[in-house]
Amino acid sequence: MIQNVQTVSIALIFVFLVIVFSLLDPHHFFTGSNLANAARQIAPTVIASVTMTFVITSAGIDLSIGSLLAVSGASLGILALHMNPLLALLLVLLIGLASGVIVGYLSAYQGIAAFIVTLAGLTALRGVAELITGGYSNPINAPLLKFIGQGKIAAIYTPIWIAAAVVALGWYVYSHTRFGRYLKAIGSNEESARRVGINTRRVKMAALAVSGLTAAVAGILVSTRLGSGSSNIGVAFELEVITAVVLGGTDLFGGRGSIIGALFGALTLGVLSNGLVIIGLNVFWVPILQGLILLLAILANTKIFSRIGHTR
Repeated sequence: MIQNVQTVSIALIFVFLVIVFSLLDPHHFFTGSNLANAARQIAPTVIASVTMTFVITSAGIDLSIGSLLAVSGASLGILALHMNPLLALLLVLLIGLASGVIVGYLSAYQGIAAFIVTLAGLTALRGVAELITGGYSNPINAPLLKFIGQGKIAAIYTPIWIAAAVVALGWYVYSHTRFGRYLKAIGSNEESARRVGINTRRVKMAALAVSGLTAAVAGILVSTRLGSGSSNIGVAFELEVITAVVLGGTDLFGGRGSIIGALFGALTLGVLSNGLVIIGLNVFWVPILQGLILLLAILANTKIFSRIGHTR
């Protein structure tokens, strides 16, 4: 199937980049410490890419996740100063879920395009993050919270374990549950899905709700890894996640996608940014290349892989 072709393609590109950067600088890139750090840093993107695949498959989009990541990280830094760290974690997760539910309700039940609602969220939530922090960072020193972002289980960083669990759960839900089938049906033809009895509004709202929840998880991982909650984190995070999802073979217009493809898309971006820095390229080239990669991925999606799908 077309998803398998695209998944294999991005997996091969990922392997190719690993080989190239390993040859260019084997003493710094292809080391256990560098690869582990790169995986830990890309874990939030991997997690958000799973639920972004849900959203885009249903012909939606979520542009607010970067700003929600900042709100979550900033809120964790503030809450952890005044309450039990576990309770602070739960409240931050609730903030993410509530934000996703609100966005989903406005889009699915009030008929406002997800692009418009989440674009408004992108701006408003970033303002909220700056408002509650006053432009300052709050240190995160609680042992439990530091373990989430910096600790290890069986010699593997905790964020990597969390990302692996989210990918496994997301893959199962997307590929083997009714909810996953409904997402694809809605993205392919929402009116037909509605006529066969699918509650399209509830499914679309649920997709945006879990996207908000995973954005909060991403915010927790980033802030605990850095050791502080700040309103400046997550800038252009949504671009990175959407690029990873489209690279992985999800149709930007809905109807089909791949969780494993999104995983390799995120890993490819992580290897690319890490490798470019390792070989000494100016760090400002990274977002430029990510934008170009997104454009090329969309062109490949619409001009090449769509034709493959039509010929089968």
